[in-house]
Amino acid sequence: MPFVDTRRLAVTQRLPGWYGRYFQSPSMTFAHYDFVRGSAIHEHFHPQEEVWEVIEGELEMTVDGVAQIAGSGVVAIVPGNVRHSVRAVTDGRAIIVDHPLRRDLD
Repeated sequence: MPFVDTRRLAVTQRLPGWYGRYFQSPSMTFAHYDFVRGSAIHEHFHPQEEVWEVIEGELEMTVDGVAQIAGSGVVAIVPGNVRHSVRAVTDGRAIIVDHPLRRDLD
């Protein structure tokens, strides 16, 4: 699977206001999210390192207790097993990559 047309992937509302398209490479999990202003992802952690890239809009990212607004072009790197949460300040889009694979998103 050298090419993936993310526009053709099924959309899943994983949490209220978070609409994702998911796929995996042999070692990483990718999520393309459309998010709705005011929606949130509760504080949690997982063993995978996670990288968030905001494509459009703004997110308030809290990583290990430190909050920052992340807008278009900003990348947040969340180390494995570190608590983090997200709140959508505006509507927008983001790409999230986890390494290694997230089996809970299969």
